[in-house]
Amino acid sequence: MATSATMQSILSSNLSTRLTNRPRVNQFLSNANVLRLPRNPCMRVRCTSEANEEQQTSPPPTPQPPKVSTKFSDVLAFSGPAPERINGRLAMIGFVAAMAVEVSRGQDLFAQISDGGIPWFLGTSILLSFASLIPLFKGVSVESKSKGLMTSDAELWNGRFAMLGLVALAFTEFVKGGTIV
Repeated sequence: MATSATMQSILSSNLSTRLTNRPRVNQFLSNANVLRLPRNPCMRVRCTSEANEEQQTSPPPTPQPPKVSTKFSDVLAFSGPAPERINGRLAMIGFVAAMAVEVSRGQDLFAQISDGGIPWFLGTSILLSFASLIPLFKGVSVESKSKGLMTSDAELWNGRFAMLGLVALAFTEFVKGGTIV
């Protein structure tokens, strides 16, 4: 507090003063020949303590997270938390699996689906959908569990890119007429 009062008195004093050659004793600059600023007799500095000083030192209260609706129609609504996350998670699994099978066996996406891929697709879809819906029905928001590198926004963007990757993979194989790799 004393430092800020000193700086305020230096900065607010009249700057149209004369130069002196006497060394100035200053708490900031020791034995420096600087512009001497006269004291302003009209300026008074008063310090008062507030009664709520103890409250200012305590940390602010943490805000309560908003209540998350657990209604079936709210969770699965068009703008709800579930549809894009579930589709993104399925697309991430599907894109990686399709690329792995294509690289290892040389089968394109349509051959994978026709050679018994539909039961695997349905089983994975049901399992991941239930695994994604259970926490949402318990009232746990996705944003409350996202910390560090893999945040909920990163998961959304990865899912979006995986959806685009699956569409691009299927379209490219359709146009070229076979495997990409």
